[in-house]
Amino acid sequence: MTLRIHALFHTDYADLSFIRQWADSHQYPITISRSYDNDELPAPDSFDWLIVMGGPMSVHDEEKHLWLIKEKRLITQTIDAGKTVIGVCLGAQIIAHCLGAKVKPSGVKEIGWLPMQLTQAGQAHPLLQDLPKQSFTVFHWHGEGFDCPKGASIIAETEAWTNQGFVYQTSLHAELDTWVLAWQCHFEVTKESLPKMVSNGNAAIQSGLKEYPKTVQSPDEILALGEKYIDENNERLAAMLNRIVASENK
Repeated sequence: MTLRIHALFHTDYADLSFIRQWADSHQYPITISRSYDNDELPAPDSFDWLIVMGGPMSVHDEEKHLWLIKEKRLITQTIDAGKTVIGVCLGAQIIAHCLGAKVKPSGVKEIGWLPMQLTQAGQAHPLLQDLPKQSFTVFHWHGEGFDCPKGASIIAETEAWTNQGFVYQTSLHAELDTWVLAWQCHFEVTKESLPKMVSNGNAAIQSGLKEYPKTVQSPDEILALGEKYIDENNERLAAMLNRIVASENK
């Protein structure tokens, strides 16, 4: 089976990173839309997976970014069509919004390598069996969060924000497993992409350090910790993606 992947980008620097490496290793073709550059969005029947990436804007910035309206329509159509949708950071928040959940400021910014814990639902979920049952460190960059969409399960939490990810089963057919998998954190960052994120987001980091010194790290600390944690988080992401593929092909 050839898995056709389409990705929605919201900036030039928050790209697929390790997801592209994983897809290339399996020879899965990828197409990309940059709505902020006025790219046309595809029809849902032209791809199998939709991946919605991160960005600095809010899901509520439709007046400033009119393309958000078209993206939300595509995401909703894709979920309704029973296809797999994966969201990263802003992408997770947009998906939650499309599923009817509130997205709002979390009251704290999390920027850096911080501990996260799977919930009981996360520990039990078949897609996440390769993730540690104990607390583990992932890369965060967000100041808004989502409520749990109806029909979804919250799969992870931190001390600062309880809803760090969710899974929602989209299948229209009992014999086929397709999923919405949404994470606030960035399993996908690589040693090549992380410096780009830090450089482009330096103003947000400096502001966050003043307001939230316990949950925002300096650029130097982020980059140093990345050397320690990136490889294992890429492996965890590959395991999740492989499990999605296996569940769809069973």
